[in-house]
Amino acid sequence: MSKETPFLGQDCPSPYTAGEMARRLCWIVVQSTLFRWSPRPFHGFRARLLKLFGAEIAEPGEVVVFPTASIYFPWKLELASRAMVGPRVLIYNLGRVSLRRGANISQNCHICAGTHDYGRWSMPLITKPIVIGENAWLAAEVFVGPGVSVGELCVVGARSVVVKNLPPRTVCAGNPCRVVKDRPTPVE
Repeated sequence: MSKETPFLGQDCPSPYTAGEMARRLCWIVVQSTLFRWSPRPFHGFRARLLKLFGAEIAEPGEVVVFPTASIYFPWKLELASRAMVGPRVLIYNLGRVSLRRGANISQNCHICAGTHDYGRWSMPLITKPIVIGENAWLAAEVFVGPGVSVGELCVVGARSVVVKNLPPRTVCAGNPCRVVKDRPTPVE
């Protein structure tokens, strides 16, 4: 009898408890119905649904969450006042994702707080928190990887791939994303 050739993902146990998976299933039902079908201006309603499922949102009436946004685990999400999650944003928050006051995530962005240890056949899950700083703006279709912090007032150009921390008050772009120039303080 010969031993089977190893393969990636072999003997990989789920990192989630049965209770967490049941909670996730309930959220999937709510997100695909009440959340998704709610009228576009009902941002506070969607924020309250997220909060009901454990999201940390101090002022649900003061955030903007579009109905086409997808949040994987609401209980690993923090939205400060005036934060915005735009249309078709995917927050794959296997780890904690925090949007500070006024943080703005534009359409089709992908925020991914998890990866796998590809150095092991079982490829165990690795999660790292993501922080989008106060008044930072991620333009359309930006990808943000695990463990990244985007500094306050940072602007990230469209379709950038952010895999390292970005400093505050800068304009950044590219793949990989890098600082392009300093950002002046916005004016009236």
